Amino acid sequence: MHSLGTAEMAGHLAEKFGLNVLNAKIAGLLHDCAKEYTYEQMLELIKNKAIEIDEDEINSPKVLHAPLSAYIAKNQFRISDKEILDAIKYHTIGRIGMSNFEKIIFLADKIELNTRIEPCFELIRAELKESNNLDKTIFLCSKMTIKSLLDRNLEINFKTIDLYNYLLKNRNK
Repeated sequence: MHSLGTAEMAGHLAEKFGLNVLNAKIAGLLHDCAKEYTYEQMLELIKNKAIEIDEDEINSPKVLHAPLSAYIAKNQFRISDKEILDAIKYHTIGRIGMSNFEKIIFLADKIELNTRIEPCFELIRAELKESNNLDKTIFLCSKMTIKSLLDRNLEINFKTIDLYNYLLKNRNK
């Protein structure tokens, strides 16, 4: 249900921001295709296929599925479009320099309507509707993610911190 909702929201956002709707829907459908693997299975796949993963991603089972989903999309579903693969790879933690396509997949994952019903997701949807600005919305999302991780005493990925700091510095440009 989540992936279907993400595909639908990604298509909507792609249309709204003038991006490829079909590619957005494909990225939305495949963004979590490794999510059902156990952490041990993910580590085994990384080792056996020599997949390059950042150290802080390996230590975080919650985000490890993203680069693996990109690998599976490429190798099992035969997706060759770099834009789709990058959007899948960075949909959990983001990165500095994300394309608008990557940004809409990042946000679609957070605000899809099938499973994201908590009030925090409403705040993100409201920001996007009010500002119509992907960076402002991702800034709010990153801020909320960091706060949530801090409140639960969980590790924060360096790319998430870098993205937050970058958007903070550049939010008035």
